[in-house]
Amino acid sequence: MTTQSTNHVLLIRPAEFYCNDQTMETNHYQISDDTISRDKTLSMAISEFDQFEKTLVQNKIKVTTLDGNVGCPDNIFPNWAVTYSDKSMHIFSMLGKNRRLEKSKDHIEFLEKTYRLDQDYTPYENEGLFLEGTSSLVMDRINRIAYMGISARSDLKLAEIWSEKNDFKLIPFETSSHTGGPIYHSDVMMYIGTELAVVCEDAITSGKSNVIESLGKTHELMFISHSQLLNFCGNCIEVKDDQNRLCLVMSSKAIAGYDDSQKKVLNHFYDRIIHSDLETIESHGGGSARCMIMELY
Repeated sequence: MTTQSTNHVLLIRPAEFYCNDQTMETNHYQISDDTISRDKTLSMAISEFDQFEKTLVQNKIKVTTLDGNVGCPDNIFPNWAVTYSDKSMHIFSMLGKNRRLEKSKDHIEFLEKTYRLDQDYTPYENEGLFLEGTSSLVMDRINRIAYMGISARSDLKLAEIWSEKNDFKLIPFETSSHTGGPIYHSDVMMYIGTELAVVCEDAITSGKSNVIESLGKTHELMFISHSQLLNFCGNCIEVKDDQNRLCLVMSSKAIAGYDDSQKKVLNHFYDRIIHSDLETIESHGGGSARCMIMELY
């Protein structure tokens, strides 16, 4: 049976971590800090990673952790593969050349012990077409709807190919970040749970009515502001614990960014909110808690 969320997640502990210059042009949430060495940045990121992993485990979330590979500064964000409840798996095309290295033989072989690889979009990299998995496509798995903000990393043509192949209705839209360019990944500005959907509608510049109307038909809606988007309040993910209780995972920066009335809404829909400090990962990598999780269905 298809469910919106899973009780098993995959994390990848980084072998390298720094502000990736191959992704900075499109990721406006990365902040380069040349005063901190790469070794120090990696040490700080691993400390945050280990605490994040520990926090998930303490909250009875099943976690599988793999070791990352050298040459992959964004390995900590495993959005290049998506698994499904029928035990199938898709691999996606990545814009950054060093991000393509994340699709390593050992990690793919590990996933193939459980999932059959039936769609691989890697060849589209040679055509300059990119669709970066669950970061590009925010999926309503139950209703088979995918929401996507168009960007250099989220190509409309390729998304249409994927949605047609997989019988998903695609709801594309255009966005604007705090710098004026498109928001690089849809999962920075919205997430969808079983009953609740959260979105920064002010960041949508075209197609807003389609997004809001579609979400409103299937979910309770809550809106976040531009400033909350910058605090990664949109980069959250619903997961289940070992008792199938619904939990919401986010960073400590994100939970601090929600106001009391919004937290009341979140606590109505979730057994608990799980959060951890990810400041180094957020600032150098431009991604947060949701970006760090590959769902294993």
